[in-house]
Amino acid sequence: MTVIPSRIAIGRLHYAWVIAAVIFVVALLTAGVRAAPGVLIVPFEAEFGWSRATISFAIGVNLLLYGAVGPFAAAIMDRFGVRRTMSLALAVTGCAVALTPTMHESWQLLLLWGVVVGLGTGFLGWYLSAYIAARWFRARQGVVMGVLTASNAAGQLVFLPTMAWLTANAGWRTMCLVLTAIVIGFVPVLLWLMRDRPEDLGLAPYGATQADPPAPPAGNPITAAFRGLSEGARSRDFWLLAGSYFVCGASTNGLISTHLIPACVDHGLTEVAGASLLATTGLFAFLGGTASGWLSDRWDNRFLLFWYYGLRGLSLMYLPFAFDMSFYGLSLFSIFYGLDWIATGPPTARLMSGIVGIERTGMMIAWITVIHQVGGAGAAFLGGMMRISFGTYLEAFILSGLLCIGAALAVLFIGSDRRRLEPAVAPLPA
Repeated sequence: MTVIPSRIAIGRLHYAWVIAAVIFVVALLTAGVRAAPGVLIVPFEAEFGWSRATISFAIGVNLLLYGAVGPFAAAIMDRFGVRRTMSLALAVTGCAVALTPTMHESWQLLLLWGVVVGLGTGFLGWYLSAYIAARWFRARQGVVMGVLTASNAAGQLVFLPTMAWLTANAGWRTMCLVLTAIVIGFVPVLLWLMRDRPEDLGLAPYGATQADPPAPPAGNPITAAFRGLSEGARSRDFWLLAGSYFVCGASTNGLISTHLIPACVDHGLTEVAGASLLATTGLFAFLGGTASGWLSDRWDNRFLLFWYYGLRGLSLMYLPFAFDMSFYGLSLFSIFYGLDWIATGPPTARLMSGIVGIERTGMMIAWITVIHQVGGAGAAFLGGMMRISFGTYLEAFILSGLLCIGAALAVLFIGSDRRRLEPAVAPLPA
């Protein structure tokens, strides 16, 4: 099982790029699984009679656990290996999706999609982009983080229209089984190609002149995770980044990923049309995230975040009025919001590297992802509650937009010495 990886490692292609490709596919599959609840809300309401608040609560638990497990997942990967941990998490996620057609009670939705899928996908969460980039790359880290972060948008682009079409034409149970087959089918590929560190293949990280010494086992993963939080929490800049990431979660996967399709249905559009709109947003998010990675290697990341959050806030406050315009009104939102959706990831990771150092970046990104998902979980649940209370999503979208404007102002106060916040960029290899 090591023949092809060994040949690649000694060839012209640095194996770090193979690792990046594997992580891209895993993130794409994970994004597909996490996007599924947006397609399932309306069918669950129709078949089981569950309220939107009940379904939103399960999704909120999913988002919360997805973020909360991240720091411990990073510590477990340090202790037991990336390859083994990722393979197990992907297999468990696939099994939970496979059991979805057997559901009949709302507590089963909470258990499968709230707890099991939340934990399983959390081990494969957004922190992996920074974790892998820091371990395998010394040059082009920003670009790698941008592309890997953008894979979440690519997952929406690939999976959402397909899942919506399958749900409409073959039923949601068939959709879940197809998704299961795709996720489980990639587990053997992950076991075959994934490696824990460049040193496992006798390589230095891409862009480095010599291999890093192997890291010693981190000991108890829980202790290691909380030790990292204790060290990072002493910095005001850490909390400014964490606060902005809270708003990021509330304004993206908490509100838009969960409630955009139901909001479209409220305004007379079909689920397939809503999913296509979200998928189009994912296309532009992929472009925006990749471009953001390139920019994060070259510009002051504080100002990048200022513009990203500010423009996102304006687009969210525009959205409620776009529903009453022509199709082009929603298309404009899809493009404008999409370019900004995941663009915050690379600048946030670059700033975190400057605050805590490259080796601890993955762990600390995992911790602020916890806060990101707290924001997402709160927005997913409160969005459903506000829809019930007011009969519309207007208030939820406006409130989210105002939070983004506040985050745009807050990030300007991160640090006073740019050299301290921007990690050194290794020269590109010849």
